[in-house]
Amino acid sequence: MESPNLTTNEVEPTMAESRRALVIVDVQNDYFAAGGPLAIQYPDRNESLANIIRAIDLATEQGLPIAVVQHQYPAGAPVFAEGSEGWELHPEISSRRTDSWKHIVKRYSSVFAGTDFEAWLQENKVDYITVVGYMTNNCDLATAAAAEPLGFGMELLSDASGAIHQANELGQVAAKQLHETLLVLLHSNFASVGTTNDWVRAVENGTALPKGDLGSSAMQGRTAFLPVA
Repeated sequence: MESPNLTTNEVEPTMAESRRALVIVDVQNDYFAAGGPLAIQYPDRNESLANIIRAIDLATEQGLPIAVVQHQYPAGAPVFAEGSEGWELHPEISSRRTDSWKHIVKRYSSVFAGTDFEAWLQENKVDYITVVGYMTNNCDLATAAAAEPLGFGMELLSDASGAIHQANELGQVAAKQLHETLLVLLHSNFASVGTTNDWVRAVENGTALPKGDLGSSAMQGRTAFLPVA
């Protein structure tokens, strides 16, 4: 008896009955301050910014709803302090922003928490969100986990996001390893992960990015790491 095929990402799913929105998460100056605690370390922040701009330009061209998200702490906070230069959206984002964009100010990691983001998606008949921005290891991850029980599909662009080096009492991990590990994790269940080039082709073809699944990820992981019995 043949083993069941649990792979779900061989064929790009159609978007014929779905609508996606582009969600620009926290592309703020604090993530670009060289030497700052939150400066994105991997991928190169200027390269990821260029891909974010590509996604914005295509979304604008295609008439996709766009939401821009800005993290905010009270004045005097070490990062994202309301009204500070670091809190401001990166100039490349603010220069493209129009009145048609949804502006969301958040204080939790997830874009859904404590905001009207879900209501905006429902009003615009959106059931798929494409996330770009920062950080893979915090707000992107939290947003993906929050989207799942609400029934929203999520796409994350691997080269239009990024992570930082982290260390604490449990150990340390470099940004590259952290980013790439989280992409594998997210693609196994929470999001469809692909490059900006992949996404551009999907949008132009009216398809969604292919999505992985936990079953096939587990089977491939077992093959990769466990000896053959």
